[in-house]
Amino acid sequence: MLPAWHFVLRSALAVHIAAGALAFICAPVALLTAKGGRTHRRWGKIYFWAMAVVAATALFLSIVLPIVFLALVAVFSFYAAFSGYRILSLKRLGSGDRAHFIDWFAALVTLGASAALALLGILHPRLIGGMGVVAVVLGLIGVLLAAASIYTFLRPPADRQFWWYIHMRGMIASYIAAFTAFTVVNLTPHFGNVWWIWLGPAIIGVPGSIWWQLYYRRKFSAKAVQPVRA
Repeated sequence: MLPAWHFVLRSALAVHIAAGALAFICAPVALLTAKGGRTHRRWGKIYFWAMAVVAATALFLSIVLPIVFLALVAVFSFYAAFSGYRILSLKRLGSGDRAHFIDWFAALVTLGASAALALLGILHPRLIGGMGVVAVVLGLIGVLLAAASIYTFLRPPADRQFWWYIHMRGMIASYIAAFTAFTVVNLTPHFGNVWWIWLGPAIIGVPGSIWWQLYYRRKFSAKAVQPVRA
């Protein structure tokens, strides 16, 4: 490999790691601060753009090296953050607004990439180091995320708070992906490329995300039925 090209790859990897570390730090701040507050919005935006850099550098590296598995995982990982961020601009879907071209494009690309990831795990697990189960699980998660977005575009929910749940779901899912990358990088050298390192964060995080969404659904429902005082 030419020295100049080697420098480009090392630089891309350095940017990828730095952006991932920034996202890893920003997400808890945004999650734990008052929703809708200035701190939440500021750190949430930083997190989103950090994840955008992570995805862009991951795609670059996966194409150059090449590593198809990394490219497909990068697509669905970023889409989680993208859908969670974009829904803030689509709060009026239930009032006549429509999803934009970028929303449809991102959802359809993610649907295709995630389906390809799952099929890769089923048909050619050896191409990804025998991590067929990991590819199938991650691919199905990506398919569900993209399909849920497409369903929302076609049939906007009647619940006025629908965007809140989608925002939480997307951002938490993207953080699970970021945490997965962290565990893979730090634990694989010690334990090997085993499935529980890849899927452990999702096994813990997905139920947590569902519980959190249910918590806010009950909270909003309780506020809606409170009697009006005279």
